[in-house]
Amino acid sequence: MPRFSFMPREEKFRDLFIDSAQNMVKTAQELKDLVNAWDNVEERLKRITELEHNGDTITHEIMSRLYRTFFTSFDREDIALLAHSLDDVTDFIHATADAMFIYKVAQPTERAKELADIILQAALEVEQAMLLLKKRGIDLKQVLRYCVEINRLENVADRIYRSALGELFEDSCDFCRVIKWREIYEHMETATDRCEDVANVLEGITIKNA
Repeated sequence: MPRFSFMPREEKFRDLFIDSAQNMVKTAQELKDLVNAWDNVEERLKRITELEHNGDTITHEIMSRLYRTFFTSFDREDIALLAHSLDDVTDFIHATADAMFIYKVAQPTERAKELADIILQAALEVEQAMLLLKKRGIDLKQVLRYCVEINRLENVADRIYRSALGELFEDSCDFCRVIKWREIYEHMETATDRCEDVANVLEGITIKNA
């Protein structure tokens, strides 16, 4: 029979959320390094894959603890949604690098470099917002400031993505290249979407617990 805790374990959940966010930042940094340097691609992809697996492990630990914990400081649905949203960002960063490797991309585009930079910026904002959860008494204004910046970055990423697609279809007669880069761009833009999802969940948690 599983053992249930009848005491809140919010500190451990918060630690795991921070671990997940910091792992996401490392993955985003690796992607940015990959597209800017574009050397040792297979080795760099291995590091990103390891980080993605680490993210899965953290998410599994959060969900496992959630099932074993009777009382939680946040709504159970919010804990699960936040865990999966954080993990989704890392998953799409990994999907981006994996697609570049599988499709044997000769050289990343300037738009890909721009999107990788935005992903890293958004990930760093998420990390800072997560660190606020460790403090006693959540500061609504501080969390919302990070959420607003994450939303702004997602809008920037969306504009870059739309421009990238327009340029791709306008400048290329190579149908295979169009297919490859459209998928890569979609993964990158979705990574920023998931950062926005994290911000939305955080905003809800903060308002409920302010």
